[in-house]
Amino acid sequence: MTLIKSISGIRGTIGGQADDGLTPVDIVKYVSAFVRLIRLHDKKKNLQIVVGRDARISGEMVNQLVCGTLMSMGASVLDLCLSTTPTVEMAVTGLNADGGIILTASHNPAQWNALKLLNFKGEFISAKDGEWLLDEAKRTDIEFSTIDEIGTYSKVEGWIEKHIQMILDLPLVDSKAIAQAGFAIVIDAVNSTGGIAIPMLLEKLGVKTVYPLYCTPDGNFPHNPEPLPEHLTELSGMVIKNKADLGFVVDPDVDRLAIVDENGKMFGEEYTLVAVADYILKHRPGNTVSNLSSTRALADVTLGYGKEYFASAVGEVNVVEMMKKVNAIIGGEGNGGIIYPELHYGRDSLVGIALFLTHLANSKCKCSELKQQYPEYAMSKNKVNLRKGLDVDGILKSIAEFYANERVTTIDGVKIDFMNGWVHLRKSNTEPIIRVYSEGKDAITAEKFAQAVLVKINELTS
Repeated sequence: MTLIKSISGIRGTIGGQADDGLTPVDIVKYVSAFVRLIRLHDKKKNLQIVVGRDARISGEMVNQLVCGTLMSMGASVLDLCLSTTPTVEMAVTGLNADGGIILTASHNPAQWNALKLLNFKGEFISAKDGEWLLDEAKRTDIEFSTIDEIGTYSKVEGWIEKHIQMILDLPLVDSKAIAQAGFAIVIDAVNSTGGIAIPMLLEKLGVKTVYPLYCTPDGNFPHNPEPLPEHLTELSGMVIKNKADLGFVVDPDVDRLAIVDENGKMFGEEYTLVAVADYILKHRPGNTVSNLSSTRALADVTLGYGKEYFASAVGEVNVVEMMKKVNAIIGGEGNGGIIYPELHYGRDSLVGIALFLTHLANSKCKCSELKQQYPEYAMSKNKVNLRKGLDVDGILKSIAEFYANERVTTIDGVKIDFMNGWVHLRKSNTEPIIRVYSEGKDAITAEKFAQAVLVKINELTS
């Protein structure tokens, strides 16, 4: 069993012993700590917390435990039931709630679930608040509410529809152009809540031909739910078979978007953000942000419009913080996560689909031809297993010193920027490993950068 406690949420495999898997004991402990965190910032007595979940099999059980715990702590529950992560984020502000909890383990397999924690802005809690919560959850003297102070429970319907309408109302979403393009689209929702939201969105956008694949929200994931090429062979085959214009796939909580072109080939998760950013920049030039492990293509496109690109530490919280700091008009992460501030500060596949289809419709070209308009890069992903007791921080410091003549960034591990590529090393928060991501103009160059660093790490650890 596995339980991962981090500032971004509590994630674990269902069952086992407390503090080893995600058990009822752990859920009560961390949800009650979350209520105490909210009360640090909001002294009012009657808190309202929005709850929503993806469709994974454990969701209903976890939902009942979460909602019951919130009520036992004197908080009123606004339960969206089956929903998407971005929908819950928007509902927090739309309902003037004090916080939110999303029950989803994102791209993790079915045996996993998690608590993702939102503040009153509908954004993930800060690193500082996350550290406080993890420490607070260690307390054993939890005080629950008396009968006169327990919270209430309400189901709240219609928020996916409201979310979609707010997307349709965005000035840069052109449903008329999308309808006129006559797209035929295959969608893979991995039998989670994307199966509710995406067909509804495409219908509202005027897409007449939709081929649904795994759109029954019953939590029976037909393949590994992380949207990687090796997991999407069926989607690619269905695009080719039906002569569709493209295919979309999302993860179980619908905050990551991957695209398959008309030939059944991956558009590239890294390029989901690049393409959408290009469309936004064409109409409203401004700054952009992605994390240090994302493709350089976004920087190239941004500079082409005479604006600035900024890189943040890895993690949605860090990307959002940087976007606010530099007043970015678009941002996100290279895993297919698009953050469009005009709608909200959260990764959102639904707005990504609407903006991408508008871009494709206005471009009047095929999906593969659109991809060819962007700088071509290839990425390599490696990891180094570390034996117990190694000084990981010392290793990263030595790497930074060795490459001191290059452009080195140390806000999140060590990133070394070369003329024609980069390498980014980060120690994992959950495993005894160093992640080594690299990028170059082709796969051989990317791997060459990675191997040079891996050799140096081996020298330092042998």
